[in-house]
Amino acid sequence: MPAITQQKNKRRFRDYGFAVGFLPVGQRNSITDVRGVKVGHTTLLRGNDIRTGVTVIDPGVSSLFEKKLPAAVAVGNGYGKIAGTTQVQELGTIEAPIALTNTLAVGPVLRGMIDIVLKHEKNIAPTDSINVLVGETNDGFLNDLHKDVVTKQDVVAAYNSRNSDVTEGPIGSGTGTRCFSWKGGIGTSSRKVRVGSFTYTIGVLVQTNFGGSLTILGTPIGEMLQKNDFSIMSKEPDGSCMIVLATDAPLSSLLLERIARRTFIGLARTGSILSATSGDYAISFGTNRKEPLTLASTDLNQFFLAAVESTEESVYNALFAGETMRGRDGNTLEEAPIEYIINLLRKYGTNSKK
Repeated sequence: MPAITQQKNKRRFRDYGFAVGFLPVGQRNSITDVRGVKVGHTTLLRGNDIRTGVTVIDPGVSSLFEKKLPAAVAVGNGYGKIAGTTQVQELGTIEAPIALTNTLAVGPVLRGMIDIVLKHEKNIAPTDSINVLVGETNDGFLNDLHKDVVTKQDVVAAYNSRNSDVTEGPIGSGTGTRCFSWKGGIGTSSRKVRVGSFTYTIGVLVQTNFGGSLTILGTPIGEMLQKNDFSIMSKEPDGSCMIVLATDAPLSSLLLERIARRTFIGLARTGSILSATSGDYAISFGTNRKEPLTLASTDLNQFFLAAVESTEESVYNALFAGETMRGRDGNTLEEAPIEYIINLLRKYGTNSKK
């Protein structure tokens, strides 16, 4: 079975003997634990000032444009340039793979995804429009955001590279992004939920680019290390976080939206406050086209918990996969001092393993 690919084979958060929450994780502990879902990246590292890329999340179902999937979008703080949301909010469906990139590359990535749909889907009439969701975060601290470098070909390359392995950290759309005061990027995690005799999976992928004061399993790591972004928020804007949530449970768009909103609790657990200049969005979709489940409150709460725990652990995984990177104007984001953080957690936190 494919496994998570780490930057330079770095260990993931759970590999150090810590568990986030109560629910069991999927085999890969990844969004790709949802059957069919695949992720691809294109990473652009050029010269001293290009640190960006594209990430594509493909639901992995046939005839997506013709047989749309239930979906929803939740907005934590809407300071962003995400494309395609209003149609999803209106109709409750997606009809194309989802893409993530930097703030000013939404346009070419959108066009690139449209070309992919036109190439691979049948029964598209000449007058049909195609709605594509393209999320973004501002990687301008390391990347020259104003340079027009992301192309349709980069989108195609990300799509063609999609598979069940998810590389975490500074790759694809996470190439130039941060996680609190350190280098971050892409992170992912999953949880299993049991309803009656059926077991379903929720998987989350995050593109971290936000600040605050890092908290891990309730331990105030940012405060302990005196790396607290709150003190500089009056001088520079906070970043953002894109969250993509997938599930194989047959759920309505209404329930998918309710679940998506809980992902922001996962962000809050890690120390984010979804600040005024942060673009925090959650896109959720289901890969199961069967009649939607009618869930009792106790069952629905399991899905809420899965969304919270998967998001929280995805952020930790993005942070733990970070690597020091120098970019535009010599700006540098250092990788987090992982071993020091682990020692603090072992001393002041919990090390229970599930």
